[in-house]
Amino acid sequence: MHFARSGALAVLRTRGAALAVALLPTAVAVVLLVADATGRIGGSGWDAVRWTFVAVAAVVLLLAAAIAAVVVKARPAVSPTVPIPEEAAPDLYRLVRDLADRLDVPAPSAIALTPDCDSWLEDRTHPATAQPPDPARAATATPAGQARSAPAEGKRRGQGAPVLVIGSPFLWWMRVAELRAILAPVVAGTGPSAHPDIAAARRFVRGLDAAVAVAARRPHLAFVGWTARLLLRGCRDHAAEMERGVAAAASARAQAVDYGLRIVAQEQVGLAYAGWDRLLTRVALPAWRMGRWPSRLDAGVVSALTELSRRDRLAEGFATRLGERPACDLLEEPGLVDEAASLLAARLFHGGPATPGPDWSPVDWATYPEEVVDRKWRREAARLHRILDELPPQPRARPHGPTETAATASSKPSNPSKPSNPPHPLNPSHPSKPTNGPADTGALSGGAAEPPPRTREVPADVAGQAALDGSAGTTGAALGAEAGDAREPDPADPATRTNPAAGHVASSGSSGSSAPSGEPPAAPTLARVVDRLASADRVRLGEKLAARLSEEVAREEAAARAAAAPPGASGTEGAEGANGHDAEAMDSALWSDTAASVPLFPVQAPRTGRELLADHITAMVCCAAVDTAGAAPGLDWLDGPVLLVAGKRGADLGTPVLNLLEDGDPGPLRDWLTAAGVRPEKPVRLV
Repeated sequence: MHFARSGALAVLRTRGAALAVALLPTAVAVVLLVADATGRIGGSGWDAVRWTFVAVAAVVLLLAAAIAAVVVKARPAVSPTVPIPEEAAPDLYRLVRDLADRLDVPAPSAIALTPDCDSWLEDRTHPATAQPPDPARAATATPAGQARSAPAEGKRRGQGAPVLVIGSPFLWWMRVAELRAILAPVVAGTGPSAHPDIAAARRFVRGLDAAVAVAARRPHLAFVGWTARLLLRGCRDHAAEMERGVAAAASARAQAVDYGLRIVAQEQVGLAYAGWDRLLTRVALPAWRMGRWPSRLDAGVVSALTELSRRDRLAEGFATRLGERPACDLLEEPGLVDEAASLLAARLFHGGPATPGPDWSPVDWATYPEEVVDRKWRREAARLHRILDELPPQPRARPHGPTETAATASSKPSNPSKPSNPPHPLNPSHPSKPTNGPADTGALSGGAAEPPPRTREVPADVAGQAALDGSAGTTGAALGAEAGDAREPDPADPATRTNPAAGHVASSGSSGSSAPSGEPPAAPTLARVVDRLASADRVRLGEKLAARLSEEVAREEAAARAAAAPPGASGTEGAEGANGHDAEAMDSALWSDTAASVPLFPVQAPRTGRELLADHITAMVCCAAVDTAGAAPGLDWLDGPVLLVAGKRGADLGTPVLNLLEDGDPGPLRDWLTAAGVRPEKPVRLV
């Protein structure tokens, strides 16, 4: 406690030094005025000096008053949390108060939850963040059977007490005794927080930090921001020393309460953090990208950690704790609290809307495979085929496959006006490979299946892709126009009537040449994707696909963020609209809930083009397995979306897909398809 108070006094000395610098010109001006009034100085020279110092003192006082007003009225940063009123968790409040009594420290003024694996005390005594006292709550604050006078209760639960913020995963994973042991050092921090010097030093540092944030959005307050940053640099080391002293004092005080149990419970903190991070990045993130948010994330972390305990021998024995009373039983409505914390997690880590809506609806774990996994795979497969249709045809030499020999080629009827192998549009010296030839499908299926006819009818499932193809954007059309192979859909064309997507540039099943006018586009088959990525020009094709996928995904995410942000909620608009208000109104635009239209803490870095391409190919394989091999989408608590083949999790697809992308070797992927019973030549359902 001594080190904490020493750091606080050093911070206050910095504040005093700044005040002395601001008052120094005024003091000099007062001395000169008094000296002139008493006749000790005189002459025109002293008059000029005297009035110069008076003018400088007036300017400095005005600037100091402006800086002080911004520092005092600027709204400090407040962590986004889910407030828990006392009537919603009386047992939790009782546990925290009993813990404060055992530690002989003031009890926190309120409790809130955060969707993270951490707990801390947060000062919300600023007028813009403080909540008015509730007389009804104060009347029922004392637990039954405990006699406490009103003055003592008011002293312990004064308005200056900080708010206790608890990580929501802790309530669901930890037991009641473990939660009490973990919260003991945190609650013990209310003792040093009540010290006048420490509280004043913290208010000063928070005010400077808030002033810097306000000045960063207002060019006319640049001098205020420069002064606040200068003061922060001057007291930064002392503030860090003060906080270290506060933490040491709280830890020493908490050793008298559940010290042995706390050592064991610290292992659960690390385990909960690992399970929570895995759940967000592998399970929740795919749902968020689909416009759905899992409404029971905290309950899901229990399933994830239980699964980890089953797989990892290092975590053995942790699941046996589940027979004890969980800490979430301290809440009156755990489901509602979990839903609110899950929505806040989607807001913070993905940038979703603050409230549910038609395009931002909750999903439970029972329907996750059908509502999220299957839709994710089919959306990515549709995007991949749409981009393949829009890309220009790739030049390649025509190989002679086992199903088309020189004898069969010479026996074909010749037509001088229309050659059987027309020149390639981009390279007339090289003929194109036949579209959907028998050799293409036979190569992928190993030659076991009977070669299909040269042309196929467009399946009815592909007709549902019209809505997706209609929003492909202008970039793909521009690429097709440069290659000379883009054409507008013709209403009189029977292929267009069968499939509106025929108006786009269609790629063949293996060579990528555009379909002639009047012929239906290539069916959405896995064979088409594999053959094109295994062709001689796979490097250029892969780069184009990766670039287009990155562009499409970035455009969709930008549109989703724009839809999530309400009108006029951006930081710039909020700053411009507050020009006539005081410092509190100026700062409220930044920390308002509607202003955060982008994720504050992204859980995953943006995916590269190659990673997107690998994900889309994997999705195409999974769609083919579901449609042709009887597989099903599934959910793994640690790995997210998985493919279930015959009720069991299928073999890993990562290595075969990477072999196809990096080396152009489709062999491992074809072996996987054969083992799983997938028929790649069959069209897949994209919607």
